Amino acid sequence: MPSHLIAKMVMIMLVAAAAGYVVAPNTDLRFLGREVNKFNQGLDLQGGIQVLLEADLPEGTPVNTVAMEAAKGIVERRVNGLGVSEPLIQLQGENRRRIVVELPGYTDPAQAVATIKETGLLEFVIIPPGQLPPPEETEIRTYCPDVTRVDCGNPTKSPPPADATVPTTDTVSAGPVYVTLMTGAALSEAVVSPNPTTGQPEIAFRLGSEGARIFAEHTSANVGNYLAIVLDKKIISAPRIESAITGGEGVINGNFTLESANALALQLRYGALPVPLKVLESRVVGPSLGEDSLSRSLVAGAIGMTIVVMFMMLYYRLPGVVAVLAILTYALITLALFKLIPVTLSLAGIAGFLLSTGSALDANILIFERLKEELRNGRSLRGALEPAWRRAWPSIRDSNIATVIICGILYWFGSAFGASIVQGFAVTLFIGVLISLFTALFVTRTFLSAVVEWFSVADRPALFGV
Repeated sequence: MPSHLIAKMVMIMLVAAAAGYVVAPNTDLRFLGREVNKFNQGLDLQGGIQVLLEADLPEGTPVNTVAMEAAKGIVERRVNGLGVSEPLIQLQGENRRRIVVELPGYTDPAQAVATIKETGLLEFVIIPPGQLPPPEETEIRTYCPDVTRVDCGNPTKSPPPADATVPTTDTVSAGPVYVTLMTGAALSEAVVSPNPTTGQPEIAFRLGSEGARIFAEHTSANVGNYLAIVLDKKIISAPRIESAITGGEGVINGNFTLESANALALQLRYGALPVPLKVLESRVVGPSLGEDSLSRSLVAGAIGMTIVVMFMMLYYRLPGVVAVLAILTYALITLALFKLIPVTLSLAGIAGFLLSTGSALDANILIFERLKEELRNGRSLRGALEPAWRRAWPSIRDSNIATVIICGILYWFGSAFGASIVQGFAVTLFIGVLISLFTALFVTRTFLSAVVEWFSVADRPALFGV
């Protein structure tokens, strides 16, 4: 047998073995810093909570799409704090006024709603002279008598006592209490710009008149000390005061990438929710319906697959056996990718996977029918393989391109209108179609070529259904 065919067979077996290891239940595996031990299930399979939010604005008031994107990011950051695995947060509706939040596996709707609607609090916090600030992402306790005011009610003129009670929005139960200089209400603008000397991204901010006055007084008296920027009691930056800032403008620099600088600027601009949100609907989704639908779907899929396998083996005979092996390889690779990416599987996503399995079978059928035509026309088995692949390829190519285009349209539709079910169907179908194309043109072809080389079947056309 040719060496290139042996190499292909070895590669296919290694890929299938690796995919089988990933798909196996409770696999102890880490991929890109993430544990891979089970499939991510959607809300309809494992149950959880779904919350529908809407911009709480007067009727007819236009919604700023940038502000809604910022609100979505803040809601997403709050949801991540709940520890939910693979939550879904997306804008919904033609005018993007609504945000859909799905929390698979979460069971406390009251806490979820309270966390999602919590008003973000941006604070400029004083670090005592001579002290280094806590690291970024550290949660701290802050003291601000009135968070609705720019100056917090002048806390620096009446510092908190040693046993000061922290605000109820604070979840940190230990550590020193830091005084807030002013809140995010003082900020009027924050944009990313390159440093004129180094070219590195930095954040330029501008304060309102009251904030500029407070900032000028504090920075003039605290050159060389640190001022922490805190969002929801968590430090996002703690720059050193290099000089007095008297014009109401300043620059925050550090080891920023363009993405992290833009993210921080967004947090500074929209530390609080930029648009008020109201809860239109909050419901608990039980897993029983999903489990029942999943079990029925799996039974139906098993019955359908059994019928298809029997048909392929009875009608196409030896190529049918090859097709079954190729489909098993396809299934292992596709499911492994679902785990590694990861893809959140819903009932719609499973339907997309099963439909792509049909596409894989279609490609094999096209190839086998062309092969039978070549054999009937008097070609030898070895001489019929290459023309069969070549003549089947245009039909396989065009049908798969059409399916990929449809997947793109469905994904766009789901993204534009908040239809996560449609998106899940499009993603699994897209991945499945790509893998089915690989298995039809590489795995099936290699298996069939190996059969012809290994076994004396050239003089037994009946094995090929002719």
